[in-house]
Amino acid sequence: MEVYLDNSATTRVFPEVAELMTKIMLEDYGNPSSMHFKGVQSEQYVKQAKEQIARLLKVNEKEIIFTSGGTEADNLALIGAAMANRRSGMHLITTRIEHPAVLKTMEHLEQQGFRVTYLPVDEEGRVRLEDLQKSIRQDTILVSVMHTNNEIGAVEPVMEIGALIKKMNPRTLFHVDAVQGFGKFRIWPKKMYIDLLSVSGHKIHGPKGIGFLYAGEKVKLHPVVFGGGQQNGMRSGTENVPAIAGLGLASRKIYENFEEDNERMYRLRERLIDGVSDIGNIRINGCPGREGAPHVVSISFRGVRSEVLLHALEDRGICVSAGSACAAKHPRPSETLKAIGVERALLESTLRFSLSLFTTEEEIVYTLQTLHEIVPVLRRYSRH
Repeated sequence: MEVYLDNSATTRVFPEVAELMTKIMLEDYGNPSSMHFKGVQSEQYVKQAKEQIARLLKVNEKEIIFTSGGTEADNLALIGAAMANRRSGMHLITTRIEHPAVLKTMEHLEQQGFRVTYLPVDEEGRVRLEDLQKSIRQDTILVSVMHTNNEIGAVEPVMEIGALIKKMNPRTLFHVDAVQGFGKFRIWPKKMYIDLLSVSGHKIHGPKGIGFLYAGEKVKLHPVVFGGGQQNGMRSGTENVPAIAGLGLASRKIYENFEEDNERMYRLRERLIDGVSDIGNIRINGCPGREGAPHVVSISFRGVRSEVLLHALEDRGICVSAGSACAAKHPRPSETLKAIGVERALLESTLRFSLSLFTTEEEIVYTLQTLHEIVPVLRRYSRH
């Protein structure tokens, strides 16, 4: 049996998305900047995708900028906003549990002379509003806080954070990395005080290599990619029409049966947590119950190295991860786990199980049976 529980890394594409992209690549393959009918045809796909996404976010389609994925969207939001607004201040705020696409970009901005405050989080992975309030200054031009953590599924109080930012300093921009949150939660930027929002296609059963940045119409941004001036000069380069159309369709489909799909994922998540708790000597990391994301479960297995358990599960056809997919090739103790106070002995004994719309109860049952079989065996042979 093959079980894929690494959906926070990437998801299987909706069949309808693959069909649409194939049609565009084989039939409607014009350059959207061309003036002939093939170009106009392609331009319509881009326009339709913007309309689909804008409708879900309750924003204007002109506020959607297509990128190569979540990483580029984060880079454009942070670097673009910092460079465009630096005359107003050089202070930025983020958290210690952000995705590398944000943390590495913040490091780059520090090298450019910006000052960055890194907020701690509580033991469940959430920002404390009082810490944020103390950190906002008159020269704070941007705050970046992720919606849902990719490793532990912690969900940040985004609306409260946005309201506090605007109360403390109305000029401060609020960026949200919603790569793990979009499709799992209703996100309405204008209602939640969000100025910039990053999303990636391959986390919502869309294609890899495509994402978007929502940038409010009043937000000043400098582009980070230069060229032919596509997308109003904010992101030059010929638009990836098949992927853009696929992203638009995936965005629509992920919200079609939103309540039912989320309820089913939460039930499967609870089944996994309840079943694995019987093994004993484990720790569930992140927000408890339904305060966390419906698709992510971070579990520390005392006395078993995560790499060993990962490969033992792989031998049984079960795919999971030892943390962020972006750090998998160069593993090191998770900064997120350290930030929430996970003890040293468990830092290298943690796996992430992440579900999707396609995850079945049968797969969860098989995973639990396998864990109950192999964890006690691995513990007996462990050096811990």
